Amino acid sequence: MTDVQKVVILARGLGTRMRAQNAEAALSAEQSAAADTGVKALVPVGRPFLDHVLSELADAGFTKACLVIGPEHDAVRRHYDSLDLTRISVDYAVQEEPQGTANAVLAAADWVADDRFAVVNSDNLYPAAASAQLRALPGAGLVGYEPEALLAGIAPERVRGFAIIESVGGQLVRLIEKPSAETLAAWGPKLLVSMNHWLFTPSILAAARDVPLSSRGEYELPQAVALDISRGTPYDVVTAAMQVLDLSSRDDIARVTAALADHEVTL
Repeated sequence: MTDVQKVVILARGLGTRMRAQNAEAALSAEQSAAADTGVKALVPVGRPFLDHVLSELADAGFTKACLVIGPEHDAVRRHYDSLDLTRISVDYAVQEEPQGTANAVLAAADWVADDRFAVVNSDNLYPAAASAQLRALPGAGLVGYEPEALLAGIAPERVRGFAIIESVGGQLVRLIEKPSAETLAAWGPKLLVSMNHWLFTPSILAAARDVPLSSRGEYELPQAVALDISRGTPYDVVTAAMQVLDLSSRDDIARVTAALADHEVTL
């Protein structure tokens, strides 16, 4: 397999939690204005959050990024088109309607072409070390995070809602979405969870085209992965005891700003 250079960043989300008002969230005027738009990628935490995400991805060895955005996200284009990028290029794919994460990946199909590529969320700052491990895989895979490490940066109730990774011999069998308290307890210390930190082969595109609508009325990436596995594509699981910063809501902004106070961004 060739070296992986491409990463698709899902930035089309509606930002419902980010737009929700919270009088207790201590924000600057600039942060509040950005949060009101729901565009989490541009919330300033020293620099726009997505600048930090891209810098970590460049540290991991990625050189080409494609932002999946909505047709209304001109501010994202203006920001990155105005920068002098030397380590990682930024292109765009438009997801016309918010029809789910599998559909978002399909929006970048022409950009992906026949290459392997990573997929990450725009509101998660994944450590470069975890992304580098993912890039080193020979085929497809995902990062399985140890929940205890995630608790350093993400609220426990949110971590408890992440999908559990079931694997055999280091390969993904399935994701257990929205696990119950009993299911979480049964897994014990061997538990790994998904933060949607993926590496794909082009076969995921066919699966994303064929996956049916979910009960939520969306074309969802975990279901496309399950279909891809059923068709014979193996997914290796990389284990990471590392912190991921999550910028989903107004409540997260102050904590993320403090965590990134000394984070160097080089794009």
